[in-house]
Amino acid sequence: MNIEVLELGPMANCTYLLTQGHDALLIDPAWDMNYIEHTLKTKGADLRAVFFTHGHFDHVKESEQLLRAHGLKAYIEKNDVLLSGLPEDVLQPYDGAQDIKIGPFAIHIIPTPGHTAGGVCLQIADAVFTGDTLFPGACGRVDLPSSDPRAMRKSLLTLSKLPEDTRVFAGHSYGGKCSSNIGYERATNPFMRSAIKDEKVIS
Repeated sequence: MNIEVLELGPMANCTYLLTQGHDALLIDPAWDMNYIEHTLKTKGADLRAVFFTHGHFDHVKESEQLLRAHGLKAYIEKNDVLLSGLPEDVLQPYDGAQDIKIGPFAIHIIPTPGHTAGGVCLQIADAVFTGDTLFPGACGRVDLPSSDPRAMRKSLLTLSKLPEDTRVFAGHSYGGKCSSNIGYERATNPFMRSAIKDEKVIS
C-alpha cells in the first residue's frame, strides 16, 4: 500500500491518497478537487471510497464535487454529519467502531471523540490516520463546539495502546510535519503522556 500526502489549502491540511494497484482511497479530501482529480488521473487510480476523520469544514471543503463526480458516498461518523454541512445524499453515516473492507483496503475505524463528537481515527495496515485527534507532539483543540477535553484524553489513551511501530498520519502538517509513530508519541507527546499517566482516573 502506497500513502501519498497531498497538502492542500491555507490551513496546511493533509489529504491522504492510498493506492494499491489501481485501487485508491481518499481520506479527508478538501480544498482543491482539481488537483486531487489530476493526481488520480496521473496515477491511473480508480477511486473506491472516501473517508472523513471528522466533519470540520477544512477537512470536507469542496468535496461534494468530487463525490458526485465519482458517484460515491463518503463515510463519516453519524455525530459529525450535521457538522460537515454536506448534503446527506453524499454521505454514508455509521455509528461507532467499524471494520470495513473495500477492495484491497481493510479499514478499522476507532472512535476518538474529543476534538469533535464524531471524530475517528482510521487504522489501515500499519498506519493510523488521526485527523485532528493526534498530531506529532500535540493533540487537537478541545475548545470548540462539540469538543470535550475528557473525551480527548480517553481517545489519546486509546491510541497509545496501538503497536509502537504504528505509523501516525495527522490531519495537518503543523510545523511542517504530519507523520510520526505511536512509540515516539508515547515517549514524547506531553498530551498522550499525561493521558497514560492518568489512565486510572480517566478510564
